[in-house]
Amino acid sequence: MSFSPQSKVWVYQSNRKFTSDEVQAIRKRLDTFLSQWTAHGQALKAKAEIVHDFFIVLVVDEASASATGCSIDASVRVIKEIEQEYQVDLFDRFNMAYKVNDAVVVATKEDFQTLVDIKAVGPETIVFNNLVTTLEEFESKWEVPFGQSWHAKVFA
Repeated sequence: MSFSPQSKVWVYQSNRKFTSDEVQAIRKRLDTFLSQWTAHGQALKAKAEIVHDFFIVLVVDEASASATGCSIDASVRVIKEIEQEYQVDLFDRFNMAYKVNDAVVVATKEDFQTLVDIKAVGPETIVFNNLVTTLEEFESKWEVPFGQSWHAKVFA
């Protein structure tokens, strides 16, 4: 399936890496959900990905049908069920993800600030902008250097 660059995106970041068994089980769970995800009775053109074993990314191409409040609530319920079942935190926006030698690391806001202060996270460190809202933004502005991200303003 091809998706419009303006497709709606939601990024849920785990506070820990999923195991390979968890990734397989979560993918199955998401595939089942997506196969029946609707808005006002109309099927949504949607996909889910687990990226870097840390991020659950939901995409809805609203060219065919728009996600509504009820359908978004349904997706949040599934994410909360996954969160509880796998004992992870997928809603804490104060956990910061960044890369060290191509490996994803997640730190609390306080630990991340310390890493910035001691220059362990610098202008070229890749960080994840989970605030992206479209597929186009996800593809171009999700993984960005710290110096070009909103993180640099907050953690300056």
